[in-house]
Amino acid sequence: MTALAFGSWPSPITAADLSSAGHPIEGGRFVGGEIWWSELRPAEGGRTAICRHIDGEVHPVLPAPFNARTRVHEYGGGAWTATDDGDLVFAEFSDQRLYRLTPGGTPTPLTVKPAVASSIRYAELSVVGSDVIAVRETHDAGEVSRDIVAVDLGGGGLRSLVSGSDFLAFPTLSPDGTRIAWIAWNHPQMPWDGTELRVASLADPENWTVLLGSTEESVMQPQWIDNHSLYAISDRTGWWNLYSVGIDGPVTPLRTLDADFGAPLWRLGSSWYQVLGDGTLLTVRTVGTDTLAVLDPVSGTLDDIELDGVTSVGLGGSSGSTVLIKGGGAQLANGLFALDLESRQLTCVRSSFDSVPESAHLPEGRQATFRGPRREVHAIVYAPRNPSYEGLDGELPPYIAFVHGGPTAHVVPALNPLFAYFTSRGIGVVDVNYGGSSGYGREYRNRLRGQWGVVDVEDTIAAVQGLAESGLADPRRLAIEGGSAGGWTVLAALTSSDVFACGASYFGVAELELFVAETHDFESRYIDGLIGPLPEAIDLYRTRAPVNNVDGLSCPVLLLQGLDDPIVPPSQAERFRDAMVQKGIPHAYLAYEGESHGFRKLETQVNAREAELSFYGQVMGFTPPGIPELQLWRPAT
Repeated sequence: MTALAFGSWPSPITAADLSSAGHPIEGGRFVGGEIWWSELRPAEGGRTAICRHIDGEVHPVLPAPFNARTRVHEYGGGAWTATDDGDLVFAEFSDQRLYRLTPGGTPTPLTVKPAVASSIRYAELSVVGSDVIAVRETHDAGEVSRDIVAVDLGGGGLRSLVSGSDFLAFPTLSPDGTRIAWIAWNHPQMPWDGTELRVASLADPENWTVLLGSTEESVMQPQWIDNHSLYAISDRTGWWNLYSVGIDGPVTPLRTLDADFGAPLWRLGSSWYQVLGDGTLLTVRTVGTDTLAVLDPVSGTLDDIELDGVTSVGLGGSSGSTVLIKGGGAQLANGLFALDLESRQLTCVRSSFDSVPESAHLPEGRQATFRGPRREVHAIVYAPRNPSYEGLDGELPPYIAFVHGGPTAHVVPALNPLFAYFTSRGIGVVDVNYGGSSGYGREYRNRLRGQWGVVDVEDTIAAVQGLAESGLADPRRLAIEGGSAGGWTVLAALTSSDVFACGASYFGVAELELFVAETHDFESRYIDGLIGPLPEAIDLYRTRAPVNNVDGLSCPVLLLQGLDDPIVPPSQAERFRDAMVQKGIPHAYLAYEGESHGFRKLETQVNAREAELSFYGQVMGFTPPGIPELQLWRPAT
């Protein structure tokens, strides 16, 4: 084994490998005798393709350049479904209209072309009889409204079923087709703060009844048991648990546990349980990592299904004793799997990667709990690992703290080629579930209420300082990286502490007053809970905003931004860049045409990751071989 400075180890994992070999899988359902799924294709301009197997080979159901992606809430979800006779129904990204496609044919529109392109959007699609049920979002002269609609599969028109709130999700019809249930909430609530389960007769939809929920109770995923009762998820105990709810009867827990049988609703169409043919429920629950189990709704018995090495589970469709799950683990590449519930055998249908690094170059994700000055912080640690190299005597490795977005997201030990991209070069990674993260109950999630820019920063610092104090990381070479809300934490940490040597913000929030005016409708009142409502909290908006605290910044920053981002507009990064220029802080600002909130194109992903690695090397004193040097802006001397 050769001794080389950490960060300068040669690695077989390139930035191009991260993208060109990857096609993140979503969905997964049975259509006739076939399994269909969706996958993001960076090499095809970042479009979402719908695919299936034919004779063991992957073939597109939806041909290029069609792109099954909806912009409802901007995060989308439920952009496609299938009819009983095997036709695809999808929302086309370019115009946001609904289309129907017979495989091998040409898509035909089901909805009319709006006067303003993409001003009418559809999500959470499901086929019920001769209709597609969907959540519709309408943009009209700056105003946004939403309702639940039924679209005639024959192209015969559309009718609105229910409305009456700022946001709606999970539309579901009773078995006899006379009632509709859905989830509703209003500004300034986010769906993980508080929602209502509503039920109405389709003959009188404006006369709805609230069965469950409030501004302090998050209810999700109603599903009819019969014409008079439903299952639903609620966090009324502080954890998302499963309940049965009668239209005229009691609310009864199926099983009460300190575990989350649900997660924040960022994408419509999400599912955390499924009713099986025998009446039992296939469930996913989370306490740090995910556990798949069969729940008997009568006895409350949970039968855990051991999936060796699987740390994250998402539910897809089912057929007989076979269910589809999206899953992965620390040594198992994420992908779509078929699980036989009788034999408990797991079979890979489609990996999210055409190839993964050799296991010797993969880091071993280790769950760790760090003690900060006020509370415990959960994280995953990935130490540097390369079979051919080790660090120099007496040298400690640099570490990058990864800060997830949301900020309600949740990370688990995962085979993440991006982490291996760094660790195989001698750079450690710590992935932080700071206060505000999901997967540990409502109290942990609520730690960020009114404390955004404080708790997230303190917890991330606690994680990296814990590594340094344990002799695992070089305290002088700590970096921080994050996107969106994670980018806010990056900028807030860099402007309020001297712990980090540098940081990289991917489309991060830098300022608040204009942000709440410029961002999209779904998150336009999110800051009410994270900081406080306006105008009462205007002083906090100003004192917390990283752009107003650049005087506290003393290290270089890399800003990466999509120029078509409607969630965190480019003006956020540009204001922070201008403030750094004024103070004379070395930095780089990389802006990408045609990219939105999350980079989808191969060339963007490669450029961004190589730039980030070069940036760390320049700041922390190592030269990553084969990586183009990023030009930093520096003040004239």
